[in-house]
Amino acid sequence: MSSIEQPYAYRQRALVEPDWTRLPGWAHATKAEWDDVQWQRAHCVKNIRQLRDLMGALLTDDFYADLERDQAERATMSMLVPPQMVNTMVPATDTPMPAAGEDFTRAFLADPVRRYMLPVFSDRRSDWPSHPYATRDSLHEHDMWVAEGLTHRYPTKVLAELVPTCPQYCGHCTRMDLVGNSTPQVLKLKLAGKPVDRYAAMLAYLSQTPTVRDVVVSGGDVANMPWKNLEAFLDRLLEIETIRDIRLATKALMGLPQHWLAEDVVAGVGRVAQKARARGVSLAIHTHVNSAQSVTPAVADAARAMLAAGVRDVRNQGVLMRGVNDSPEQLLDLCFALQDHASITPYYFYMCDMIPFSEHWRVSLAHAQHLQHAIMGYLPGFATPRIVCDVPYVGKRWVHQQEEYDTERGISLWRKNYRTSIEGADAAALSRDFVYYDPIDTLPESGQRWWREQRDLEQADGGGEVVAIERARASRELAEAQLA
Repeated sequence: MSSIEQPYAYRQRALVEPDWTRLPGWAHATKAEWDDVQWQRAHCVKNIRQLRDLMGALLTDDFYADLERDQAERATMSMLVPPQMVNTMVPATDTPMPAAGEDFTRAFLADPVRRYMLPVFSDRRSDWPSHPYATRDSLHEHDMWVAEGLTHRYPTKVLAELVPTCPQYCGHCTRMDLVGNSTPQVLKLKLAGKPVDRYAAMLAYLSQTPTVRDVVVSGGDVANMPWKNLEAFLDRLLEIETIRDIRLATKALMGLPQHWLAEDVVAGVGRVAQKARARGVSLAIHTHVNSAQSVTPAVADAARAMLAAGVRDVRNQGVLMRGVNDSPEQLLDLCFALQDHASITPYYFYMCDMIPFSEHWRVSLAHAQHLQHAIMGYLPGFATPRIVCDVPYVGKRWVHQQEEYDTERGISLWRKNYRTSIEGADAAALSRDFVYYDPIDTLPESGQRWWREQRDLEQADGGGEVVAIERARASRELAEAQLA
């Protein structure tokens, strides 16, 4: 078999930490500084001025103008990129460092990590920057709050949003409605309750709801929560007899591995893992890696430190995005880097959600189905990720589970097999069709023409760009009314 030419050629690639001193602003940063989590946090890139100071003459003025326009007119997330992540952009490990100016800028624009962490205006679609049915809270998580920040969306599991911040802000963030700082385009909603009161309300609900056995502890990112506070919450969670799975959600395992390598955090994870194991609870970490070049020795060290501390698994939940990981080769390279070198199990790839200004990242359902087919058979079965569509009001569905699919207009219909927390009295919930939409620019011309006609009709009726904002406001008001 080894001599047979295959569509994908597997080969092991050694992990390499890119040389951060190649970037002018970090030319004198020592390894001790680089490995220090506080140095990493203090040197995050938060604005264009800091990016200029870091990059020096590597990037052209046109790039900064492109980035500045995006920040003013399109960005749903403020800029926050840790040094660890910046260092994996144009890493210059397999190829020579491009020359400063036009060459480096061209490579930087093409870089997959840059494409979702530092989007520029020219990345976005000019005709359809947002889908007409894009919404701020695209998954309607707020509608399903049973306590502030606690989403009961599935019969036996909940999502607990403990903090509204992260060590890094991804441009495509599905929780852009709540997470991070406001941008000119998005005035962020705020958690109203004091943290201690919110956590108490979450734990009270879980104590009173024995049908919930699985808690995803997230935010934001739990790496932005002081460890003593997170450990205190987890200790109380472990006291609830009916809880059997706890998953800690943290992109920082990749974006800021120095946090998960800190001695106090490793020791704390060990204490929690020991308690979980003694009580028959599975404790896992879920991270979020989208590109193979993000898997470096530091990331592998952090993952293995967590496994050595006693967590059952470290799993990856990536997001499927155009220009980042939308080819079989890119997905398989990433999965093998995770599995071979970092002991991170490839678990899910979510289709990018229908939030505003995300059309340039989203792929069609048909393309996602093609990718799922293309990656089968290369990885071990337990490490072959499922590509899923997170259908509004429905939840995760494998991409081949649609009931109907109009590929001309990019409209797919889906069914559900359980009721969410807002559908207890809805007898028709399990027989209703729920809709998901492809990006319009991926459709044939006839389909794009149909959508242009619909847009013209909506704008004539007084719609336009305010529609998504109004839908988000109505969604939040409904959630608040249900919690009152």
